[in-house]
Amino acid sequence: MANALRHRATILDVARQAGASRTSVSRYFGDERERLSQELQGRIAEAASRLGYRPNQMARGLKGGRSGLVGMLVADIRNPFSVAVMHGVEQACRERGLSLLVCNTDNDPDQERAHLALLASYRVEGLVINATGSPDRELQTLVDQGTPLVLLDRALGEVEAEVVGLDNAQALDLALDHLQARGYGELLYLSEPPEQASPRQARLTRFRQGVTARDLAGEVHCRPLGETEALHRAIGDFLARPGMVPRALLCANGNVTLEATRALQAFDARLGEIGLLGIDELDWCGLVGPGITTLAQPTEAIGRATVACLMRCREDGDRMTPARRVHFQASLIPRGSTRLPSPGP
Repeated sequence: MANALRHRATILDVARQAGASRTSVSRYFGDERERLSQELQGRIAEAASRLGYRPNQMARGLKGGRSGLVGMLVADIRNPFSVAVMHGVEQACRERGLSLLVCNTDNDPDQERAHLALLASYRVEGLVINATGSPDRELQTLVDQGTPLVLLDRALGEVEAEVVGLDNAQALDLALDHLQARGYGELLYLSEPPEQASPRQARLTRFRQGVTARDLAGEVHCRPLGETEALHRAIGDFLARPGMVPRALLCANGNVTLEATRALQAFDARLGEIGLLGIDELDWCGLVGPGITTLAQPTEAIGRATVACLMRCREDGDRMTPARRVHFQASLIPRGSTRLPSPGP
């Protein structure tokens, strides 16, 4: 029994059991199944089932150049946006008979380069890149080798590739219009450092342009997420400043929204009296106090569009087609955190 458990069925075992050639079994589990008779297909399927045989996908990829794998590089797998988009990518891959191989770089450029080398060794059929650093050279090498790739959310300077993500200008305009319409005149924009992340840069630029165009007072605080004390101090100073104009916090992503919510709770601030709006809809946003107003990204659609772009790149092959930017619109979900209390009698 122990020997039987240690023995893993091979393609040769299936061939012997089915009374077929090794080539026929290989065709059955490859892309040429239709070349076999229905009777022979049935014998091979029965033999494989009886033996518990599973084809070695990596070996097939090395032999025929088709691994059935799509690689996905994620800057921070803890980011709710990344998880939600990843689900859309995986669903779209599965519908096409592909498997998704995910690598988390943990916002480390060195780890990013190591993962790119790993994915290249697996001969993935395409790459979805949510970049941490600026791996332009490594990615261009993969492009030159014929590996299709699509950039998710974050553009890079030198790599000619399609970019799929949010229309950041539209999202910030939507947020600023909403806050102004609700009566907030002084805004504090909270973000992680914008360097190395094009969406952060685009959102910050649009915020500065937007407050000027709308004659609003706007300030900016950019710090890494771990610097909680600095964030709390910036929010505390903003809340304590003298003045009668209603104030609001505008958060650049879901992680920042969470930290800002904790800070407001620590200051015992009333949501609504102090406005709070966050980019990215999270499950808990409707459960805190009167609810937190958010800008929801269509993450499922973004993930699926990323795979669709990847498949189009693969089909285009060597044909030169201009790289596109596929932008999706954010949707406002208004809640009590941007509703000023009615003035008293």
